[in-house]
Amino acid sequence: MGKSNQSFVTEFVLLGLSGIPKIEAIYFVLVLCIYLVILLGNGVIIIVSVYDTHLHTPMYFFLSNLSFLDICYTSPSIPLFLSSFLTSKKTISFSGCGVQMFLSFAMGATESVLLSMMAFDHYVAICNPLQYPIIMSKASYVSMAAGSWIGGGTNSVLQTSLAMRLPFCGDNVINHFTCEILAVLKLACANISINIISMVVANMIFLVGPVLFIFVTYVFILSTILRIPSAEGRRKAFSTCSAHLIVVIIFYGTILFMYAKPKAKHSSGADKEQVTDKIISLFYELVTPMLNPLIYSLRNKDVKAAVKSILCQKCFSEGM
Repeated sequence: MGKSNQSFVTEFVLLGLSGIPKIEAIYFVLVLCIYLVILLGNGVIIIVSVYDTHLHTPMYFFLSNLSFLDICYTSPSIPLFLSSFLTSKKTISFSGCGVQMFLSFAMGATESVLLSMMAFDHYVAICNPLQYPIIMSKASYVSMAAGSWIGGGTNSVLQTSLAMRLPFCGDNVINHFTCEILAVLKLACANISINIISMVVANMIFLVGPVLFIFVTYVFILSTILRIPSAEGRRKAFSTCSAHLIVVIIFYGTILFMYAKPKAKHSSGADKEQVTDKIISLFYELVTPMLNPLIYSLRNKDVKAAVKSILCQKCFSEGM
């Protein structure tokens, strides 16, 4: 089946934003700036989490995993997207499309589970602080992070292999700027019911499951915080969770808006909807990874102190 696929379609054409050329130059500059911020912001989070011993805690271990994930999520697609503005060739190979699809699925599912693990970390820290060192031992939080990556990767292998085994024997134009799986499945000249069923099951496990877990976790967290007698104690507890909550709302809110909104029935409405879907998808793929390090670093005194400490050490060593 794989050989017949590639004999029919050896590459895909990514339309990207070619349907709205007036804003292509604006988007090129904007996307380039955001991508550089993603690399810099998430890179700083990883560096300070590794080199500052004060940040060798479960929370910052999860945060550094989240930053590494955001870099991996954007790097396979954004450079290709940027290059499409500079050249008339807007194609991607069959195998390259599969790699993009795999990384997109893997990073998305992993981040979803990872955010739920971070919620559990906050739950233990606030609701059961005396048992925190035991429950969130190094072996525990490393296993939790590894399980998130393994689960996301396994799901991605299944979804990508099912999609790329389909016969693509006609149209090879993807009306998107990446190999988004739903856009690719529309081009298959075969029954995709198995793909849809597997995606629904995967979404229940890797999207609905973590959302419900986070919701229940924060119900217990909020209940515990409201029982704290001092206003200062409640403020500190809320501050501990606020950054994570903002990231969760942005991440899941964008996904739900993108896939749960009603579809247009008329062709004119469908065309506008496709442009809207591309912009929302671009927001999800770019803005969310950019905001994650900014939210955590701007609201976190430990990260700011670690960055200053590393910079001071570097300046001191250069002065010597």
